[in-house]
Amino acid sequence: MIPGEITKGGKVILAAAGPGDPELITVKAVRYLQQADVVLTDRLVSNDILKQYVNPHARVIYVGKQCRRGNSTPQQTINQLMIDYASEGKLVVRLKGGDVSVFSNILDELQVLVQHHIAYEIIPGVTAALGAAAYAGIPLTARGHSTAVRLLTYYKSDVVPDQYWQEIAGTNDTLVFYMSAETVEGIVSKLIRYGVGRDKHIAVIEQATTPLQQVHTANIYDYLQQFRDMSFISPSLVIIGKVVALHEQFAWFANAPERAQYFKSIASLQNNTHNQQAHVSRA
Repeated sequence: MIPGEITKGGKVILAAAGPGDPELITVKAVRYLQQADVVLTDRLVSNDILKQYVNPHARVIYVGKQCRRGNSTPQQTINQLMIDYASEGKLVVRLKGGDVSVFSNILDELQVLVQHHIAYEIIPGVTAALGAAAYAGIPLTARGHSTAVRLLTYYKSDVVPDQYWQEIAGTNDTLVFYMSAETVEGIVSKLIRYGVGRDKHIAVIEQATTPLQQVHTANIYDYLQQFRDMSFISPSLVIIGKVVALHEQFAWFANAPERAQYFKSIASLQNNTHNQQAHVSRA
């Protein structure tokens, strides 16, 4: 099969939208959005991408997830939508925030596509770690500060064993935590317990690369005093390491003047979809 070729039997494009800034989406992903019959989109996709790049005749279905806040679309439902529409011969774009392969449910979706013999392509994108670091002026592997990056997540206590906490507390690798906005205090407490270096800093980056980006930084030993009990806006990314100290010198993208939500809630997106469908039915 030629890359980019649309088969008569339908096809699913697993495409990345980038971390927020609509201009960070790839040319290839845009091309497929312009051809799509159906777009199954996550919540953390800029509305500007949907307005500017999606085929005006395509059906847009919001299938995002909003952890611990209800209204999330079950993965089984997403899988079934892909199968149903592709089986009708349609070109389906499964649009994900950030990159498609980093802390994404792509494995579940690949398995069901292969099981049902549905053609697919995977289109990578700018993952949140790279977008957030770039827009915060934090070079993740700056010479003399770090030679490696670890992409992690910590949303419940049994995800990372104590032995691993001890290892990462002693490493000079840059640590990037996804989906950990509600557990930052736990991350800091664990690293301090295991003797993380006093030259390590932490940055919590809210809604990276969007007009409402906010960067909060501190020495890791000062974090609890400065930001204890602070509630961060989702999505937020956590970066820990010596490189974070470079933010003050190289920051080029100013913090938004106020803290507010850039990405809409699942409930509001779904309500908007229902209203649009009702308007089409009446027409």
